Amino acid sequence: MNKTLILLPALWLVACNNSTQPEVSISDKLQTETDSFLTAYTAEFQKLYYASALAEWELNTHIVEGDTLTSKKAEEAGEAFAAFTGSEANIKAAQKYLEQKEELTDLQVRQLDAVLYAAGANPQVAADIVKQKIKAETEQTKKLFGFDFKINGQSVSTNEIDGILEESTDLKERLAAWEASKEVGAELKGGLENLRDLRNKSVQALGYEDYFNFQVSEYGMSTQEMLDLNHQSIADIWPLFRELHTWARYELAEKYDQPVPEYLPAHWLPNRWGQEWSPMVKADGLNFDAALEAKGSEWIIKEGEDFYRSLGYGKLPETFYTKSSLYPLPEGADYKKNNHASAWHMDLENDLRSLMSVEPNTRWWNTVLHELGHIYYYQAYSTDTVPVILRGGANRAYHEAIGTLIGLASMQKPFLLQKGLLPKDVESDEIQTLLKEALDYIVIMPWASGVMTDFEHALYSENLSVDQFNQKWWELKKKYQGIIPPAEKRGEEYCDAASKTHINNDAAQYYDYALANVLLFQFHMHIAKNILKQDPHNSNYYGSKETGQFLLALMAPGATVDWKENLQENLGEGISAKAILEYFNPLMAWLKTENEGREHTLPETV
Repeated sequence: MNKTLILLPALWLVACNNSTQPEVSISDKLQTETDSFLTAYTAEFQKLYYASALAEWELNTHIVEGDTLTSKKAEEAGEAFAAFTGSEANIKAAQKYLEQKEELTDLQVRQLDAVLYAAGANPQVAADIVKQKIKAETEQTKKLFGFDFKINGQSVSTNEIDGILEESTDLKERLAAWEASKEVGAELKGGLENLRDLRNKSVQALGYEDYFNFQVSEYGMSTQEMLDLNHQSIADIWPLFRELHTWARYELAEKYDQPVPEYLPAHWLPNRWGQEWSPMVKADGLNFDAALEAKGSEWIIKEGEDFYRSLGYGKLPETFYTKSSLYPLPEGADYKKNNHASAWHMDLENDLRSLMSVEPNTRWWNTVLHELGHIYYYQAYSTDTVPVILRGGANRAYHEAIGTLIGLASMQKPFLLQKGLLPKDVESDEIQTLLKEALDYIVIMPWASGVMTDFEHALYSENLSVDQFNQKWWELKKKYQGIIPPAEKRGEEYCDAASKTHINNDAAQYYDYALANVLLFQFHMHIAKNILKQDPHNSNYYGSKETGQFLLALMAPGATVDWKENLQENLGEGISAKAILEYFNPLMAWLKTENEGREHTLPETV
């Protein structure tokens, strides 16, 4: 296959040497030759990508203890894709054309850069390392999602663990659930160390400093620039987060009838990682769990599609429903599946799928709208104008921003009233609604930009010693989140970082979520104020074709544009936390009053 790719340009040159051909400029010759390479590369890339995605889908949706055939197929498909994208022939060809990039079109240059980026993860010059890495990643996935979580010796689902942490007021029960959620980390610690070494070695073979640097490079930024951007985002929202942290300490101490702690014990919070605290606020006026339970899980999916269609987008393909895995496994199923919601662009064209475990509640209502945001993003750039290898977001955060933006919009009162999920005479407290939102959208930022980003930077860029994994993790959680472990010391027999899905199989890019939050509020404030002319806290996107067109302008170009230029063109500004702070400004005033006389234990600056 690789030989064919190298021969194509040569055969074209022979044809052009025919004296009967009209004279062609050097630039035209180079562009045509480059197109020949990219056409052949794309066809093979797409075929192997699809085969790998199908194998990974099976691995994530049908996990059977003792099954080695499925993982072997996933390894083989992954190896075939890696061998092609990382082939020395493709690397050399892309590098050769880029040596004369001033003679090429911008679209050609972007595709060639994408070829080299794809090669970076699996370069042929490190073939043995790449093969080991693929095998190690497959084993890590099986251990992570095949893990049997237990409380008091009884197997439980992660949904059940989450339910306890969201609802229980019994600190012993909460502690048992939290500890159960972390047992998987100890099983994954050795695998994480091995994966770190293999991932670093694989990308270093093509000149990247380390795996973290490799992932950051997709933004067109250096490692330090990315760290600076994330740390600045935390600094911008820190005064608000500090007030939320103080409020939460006093609120939870009262709830559990305990002295007010200096820092938040991890098992007191309604999330396994303390990444969002919104279940602390019920916001009863906007509670529609009962309405959703009456309508059922399938209704949520269909209404999610209806929302996007109201913006002017088309129907989802029927195969989305027949091939996706959308609901929890039936009771007594003899297999397991990945319990983390995700969207899949299987063939980079029309095979669109989602992996979820939808239940009829508010959390899944939001999640469904988010995941469908990814699906409609895939559809937006799956057109003839966007080459297959550039079918991604303008940057990775764009994808998360669009999905989460619609999740936010789906929770606003006017839309819920229109959908009949709230009674017409419902009364709601705007401050409590804002508080609930801040405990999600603000609280996640120190976690994403701080804990996750700094931990993975230490892991990959600083080669963090395996005997310091847990120490570093809790050091960062205290610094950025003001969270401490339930016991005074959480030793190195644990690896609590590895209990987080992304640390294992979506590595070194969690800052995407934090940057997405900044972007989504820039998008939302623009839509509410400039398109809908509505209060950003009480807006309704449903049926707004103009909103759909604005979002399409962000999505449809895929990765054919520079993300900073795309942002400037559509918003007239660069990435900035100004919008998110403006949105939550009324809450900040309320929190300062509420926290008057209370002790703030987080420093004024981070």
